[in-house]
Amino acid sequence: MQIAHGLAGIFLALTPVAALAQSDAAPQTPPQSASPPEKNVLEGNYLTIGGGAVIGPSYEGSNNYVVFPIPAIQGKVAGVAINPRAGGVALDFVPDPKGAKVGFMLGPTATYSANRDRHIADPVVRAAGRLDADLAVGASTGVTLYRVLDKYDSLSAAVDVKWDVHGPHGGMQISPSVSYLTPLSKALVVALSVSAKHVNDDYADYYYSVSPAQSFASGLPLYRAKGGWASVGATMVVGYSLSGDLRKGGFSLVGIAGYSRLLNDASDNPYTSIRGSPTQLVGGAGIAFTF
Repeated sequence: MQIAHGLAGIFLALTPVAALAQSDAAPQTPPQSASPPEKNVLEGNYLTIGGGAVIGPSYEGSNNYVVFPIPAIQGKVAGVAINPRAGGVALDFVPDPKGAKVGFMLGPTATYSANRDRHIADPVVRAAGRLDADLAVGASTGVTLYRVLDKYDSLSAAVDVKWDVHGPHGGMQISPSVSYLTPLSKALVVALSVSAKHVNDDYADYYYSVSPAQSFASGLPLYRAKGGWASVGATMVVGYSLSGDLRKGGFSLVGIAGYSRLLNDASDNPYTSIRGSPTQLVGGAGIAFTF
């Protein structure tokens, strides 16, 4: 999981609403509930729009922390689920039948990343030059098991495969993840996720290598990076409905905390090993509105 400029895992900030909508938990009566709500906005078409602020590394591998805004959108329109990603969205064209024990996901995904394009706090890394932002497009697929340990939880495994189509590097990323969600009450839900990122040579060379020109400008040693596993990490998200019931919609508060460890050339390159740190932390809070 990249918890750097891209802040992958931030998409989980709206996961409590998303997963509750897609699971069998929504139409049932959760723990501590005497009766079902008058309406369930998570059935049928709905949207969740949210935003907040997160503090995280100024670039992937940085040990300088800055604050980022985090807009996000999630929902379901005409049977197509809209799931947030860091800097983008993923669509799911395979709706889960109501009450299903197993659900599947398949659809396109697109994300925008400005890693080392802005917010570079380290003057040496900044001297090496800003990188162009990339637009990555690909596919997302996965499977969800509902009612794993109780009537209301879910366990999901997914993978996103994306290619840069905007032009700076043309690299590929593969991001597998496993997430577990459980509501603790009708208003409070917790989601835990572990994930990783694998990149190809083109991606690694663009973000982790130090070219002769970059070395001359910054004083960093030359470095030629290769692809491989770039990071692994975990994220926890807590969502709380201000209406007292997530199924009623309205405003919800969201908190997020995450840890990521950079691996291989993502950790060994001079931007990380000399000027930064392979340990990447993130924390933040936001608010979402469901209708």
